[in-house]
Amino acid sequence: MTKDNQSTLQDIHYIKDMMEKSSRFISLSGLTGVFAGCFAIIGSVVAYIYLGSIGSAYSEFATSFPRHTMWDDLVFLIADACIVAFLSITCGLYFTIKQSRKKGIKIWDSTSKRLLVNLMIPLLAGGVFCIALLKWGLFGLVAPSTLLFYGFACFNAGKYTHKEVRYLGISEITLGLIGVFYIGFGFELWILGFGILHILYGVIMYFKYDTKA
Repeated sequence: MTKDNQSTLQDIHYIKDMMEKSSRFISLSGLTGVFAGCFAIIGSVVAYIYLGSIGSAYSEFATSFPRHTMWDDLVFLIADACIVAFLSITCGLYFTIKQSRKKGIKIWDSTSKRLLVNLMIPLLAGGVFCIALLKWGLFGLVAPSTLLFYGFACFNAGKYTHKEVRYLGISEITLGLIGVFYIGFGFELWILGFGILHILYGVIMYFKYDTKA
């Protein structure tokens, strides 16, 4: 191969790399998934203990909580989920900003806007759908529905960021579909989907993208 051909090939790779960076949000850090997964597991364990659902080893401690109505428990679970979401989003913003500064790219541009829109539409639709499930007393379908719509959101947003996010979405959708048929395992599926899978994909993305110079 001549020097001119090598130079042309390098230019093509450079142009391809620039197009990839301009069309995808590459500042998403794998540490975001790791921390989000850890927060989700902690939140799920807290909910388990509160509801007295993790076996006899915790039954005495769990029953020491003042129990009221089903709606009191629901408020507690919603508050627990909101705290987990707040901590996850806060860490996500921190690591994303840090990663964008490291790579010297803008965090808010047309690509990140498209990413946010494609992520939020399924999430908002899922939130309204879950409210409807609660209204009609279909509590057992809430857990798998959150996994389903979150999976749709990740799969949809994965077009504008690392491809692993799409794989995460497919995994979450799979768990949600399983949960529809095994309604009594909502907490376990939450831990697996929002906890373990987030950590697993976060670690993969961290070593694949974050550690690059």
